[in-house]
Amino acid sequence: MKLTPVMEKFILHWGEMGTRWGINRTVAQVHALLYLSEKPLPADEISETLNVARSNVSNCLRELQSWGIVKVVHVMGDRRDHFESMKDAWEMFHVILNERKRRELDPTLSVLRECVTQLEKPAVGETYVKERVVKLLDFVETITAFYDQIQRMPGKLLMKFMKSADRVRRVLTIISD
Repeated sequence: MKLTPVMEKFILHWGEMGTRWGINRTVAQVHALLYLSEKPLPADEISETLNVARSNVSNCLRELQSWGIVKVVHVMGDRRDHFESMKDAWEMFHVILNERKRRELDPTLSVLRECVTQLEKPAVGETYVKERVVKLLDFVETITAFYDQIQRMPGKLLMKFMKSADRVRRVLTIISD
């Protein structure tokens, strides 16, 4: 596959952004290539296009499949596995957000709850620690509850909600004064 200058720019940027989000650069670049590709690509073509070792591409594809944003497809007349990315940005955002919540927020919530339970009767010097952990737990539970409500919103309603955020902020500012 021949990359255009715009495709190359996007793929390189997506890789850089991936590192900022805690994702391996090559994983993000493989995802970007599949996102831009009109057709599913076999691993060897991905490897050749990005000039990355085939074994690295295989690991990247497994990672992307575990996130649920890349899937295997079969092409008539070709025995190789081909791969394609989700194309709908909202759906992809939704899947990634769910996965990040499952991998990052849920375990943190569990640990915070365990800590609060263990601090039920704080030892000497742990009163401040309990206060900090309880406040953080309240924050994470609030974020999780908000996330759960957002997840239940249909896509069109969520888009309207996001576009009206400034109006909501102004109303809430008036109400809270």
